[in-house]
Amino acid sequence: MKTMGFFNLRLIDPCNYLDAQAMMMAHGSHDVLKSAEVFDDFQSALIGLDLVICTTAKERSAKHEYHSSREILSFLQNRSDRLGNVGILFGTEESGLPNKLILESDMAMTIPMASGYPSLNLAQSVMITTYELSPLNHLEKPGTPISKSGEGWGTLKKQTEELLIGAGITSGTPLYHRIMERMATVGANDIPLFLSVISRIAKDRDP
Repeated sequence: MKTMGFFNLRLIDPCNYLDAQAMMMAHGSHDVLKSAEVFDDFQSALIGLDLVICTTAKERSAKHEYHSSREILSFLQNRSDRLGNVGILFGTEESGLPNKLILESDMAMTIPMASGYPSLNLAQSVMITTYELSPLNHLEKPGTPISKSGEGWGTLKKQTEELLIGAGITSGTPLYHRIMERMATVGANDIPLFLSVISRIAKDRDP
């Protein structure tokens, strides 16, 4: 990831990532490991992230839509004025990501392959993904909200969640996750429209 210009690494319940073997494998990238943020669980690792894109080798029933890694760059570029921090979630070397974490992510991404087997290992997946996203590092200020209102997808996500819960559509239900999955693909120019609608609905509900 460092070779592609990315330095912010988050680790969830990791092994000893600072031992001699890890340092040997991370030749020239000790700074990335030493500055990594460590979290006990997935929910804690989400703090400060507006959008989380999970990675999986194949399409599974946890999501309705799986986006090609080749689409993600343009997706993020087209929404750069409405997105702050974006996280790319990778699973373990042995088993990848469980369906639960795929379901809780905002979007799902898969790398196109000629064959489903043998699949890519973790290092290859990270390299391909960061390569696909490396043009983001040539932007003047990638990932910095520049809209006049300052309201981006993170705001829309939070307000949509509150609206759904208020309507009795709770997290863990298929409808809730399907709506949130679709909201993740909303275009930057449409975010103010959705926020206005949600605000109006909330206002009409107030006694």
